[in-house]
Amino acid sequence: MRYICVLTIAGSDCSGGAGIQADIKTMSALGVYAATAITSITVQNTKGVQAVHGVNPLIVADQIKAVMDDLKPDAVKIGMVNDCATIHAIADTLKHYPKCPIVIDPIMVSTSGFNLMKPDALELFCHSLLPMSTLLTPNLPETEILSNMKIKTIDDMDIAAQKIMSLGCNAVLMKGGHIDGGEKVDRLYMANGGVQTFTHKTIATRNTHGTGCTLSSAITSYIARGLDLVDAIAAAKKYLSQALAAGKDIHIGEGHGPVNHLFNPEKLITL
Repeated sequence: MRYICVLTIAGSDCSGGAGIQADIKTMSALGVYAATAITSITVQNTKGVQAVHGVNPLIVADQIKAVMDDLKPDAVKIGMVNDCATIHAIADTLKHYPKCPIVIDPIMVSTSGFNLMKPDALELFCHSLLPMSTLLTPNLPETEILSNMKIKTIDDMDIAAQKIMSLGCNAVLMKGGHIDGGEKVDRLYMANGGVQTFTHKTIATRNTHGTGCTLSSAITSYIARGLDLVDAIAAAKKYLSQALAAGKDIHIGEGHGPVNHLFNPEKLITL
């Protein structure tokens, strides 16, 4: 008997709403055992990011190896990586575990506008990590950076997706949360040419801190639980919508507060 396990490789958020902390809360809420490899320590709160302090890349690599060799995770989520040395460390370590599904949330710029990935790291990120991914989950600002184009419409999303897929991604979930309207549209693009659309009602709330981390962690958790990619995304979208709705009227912090990750937590699943 064992727990279903997921490893998250990401930065730490001292305010608890995003990053490693959001990942742990999400995975735990979905009945999955969460292990971590911390890439950086951020100084941030609900009002924004003030500073990022990277962890030594050798320590990042050693954290990953320690977890992969002992706990043998069922899936891996990669969040914030902000420099070339860390990207090399992650890619060089994970290549020894080729059968493990990898979900990458390409966190590049914070909501408050703080650069979370150094400019010289983008090309390496695209060429070394993206081809390893089972799924990439960019929001629209991240999609614009990866595709080098502005996105205003669904047609723009389709064009940008093809540019990103050409980098070697197996699948891209393009999140449309930054497009205004009463309904949000996310689109999944797959290497076989298939496109799947996910729609959900816009939830009016300022508490959106960490939604990207939460969604990618939920998708990774459901993949670890055995769901196929489309079903994992659908289940994760439902979880995120419920977490947003449960926390929409809560006041915590003076900026963008977190979602309610623990609105209905599951017991840890054993196999």
